[in-house]
Amino acid sequence: EVQLVESGGGLVQPGGSLRLSCAASGFTFRFAAMSWVRQAPGKGLEWVSGISSGSSGGYSTYYADAVKGRFTISRDNAKNTLYLQLNSLKTEDTAMYYCAQGLRGSFTTGGQGTQVTVSS
Repeated sequence: EVQLVESGGGLVQPGGSLRLSCAASGFTFRFAAMSWVRQAPGKGLEWVSGISSGSSGGYSTYYADAVKGRFTISRDNAKNTLYLQLNSLKTEDTAMYYCAQGLRGSFTTGGQGTQVTVSS
C-alpha cells in the first residue's frame, strides 16, 4: 500500500520560511519521480514542483512560475523522503500541500497533506 505522510507545515509571517517533508512507503521511492502540489481554499489542485527519480544519475527539478526562485525541492532516497524548502513566503502560498507520485500533468496524491498558512 502506497503511503505518503506530509509534515512541516505551519503558520508563518510573509517573508518567512518552512521546510516540508514527505515520508514515502509502499513503493520503490528511488525509481519514482515525485512532486509537490497544493490546494488553496476554494481552488483546485495546483502543481508546484517536481523532481526526477535520479535513477539515471543526477536529478532534474521543475518549478511552477509562481514559486520559481523561492521554493527548492529535494529528495533523500536513502530515507525515502521528499522535501520542499519554502522561502520568501507570500500570503498567496497559503494552501494544503501534498506530495505526489509523478510529475506535472500526471501525478497521484495519497496523503493527508500539511497546511501552510502565511499571514501577518
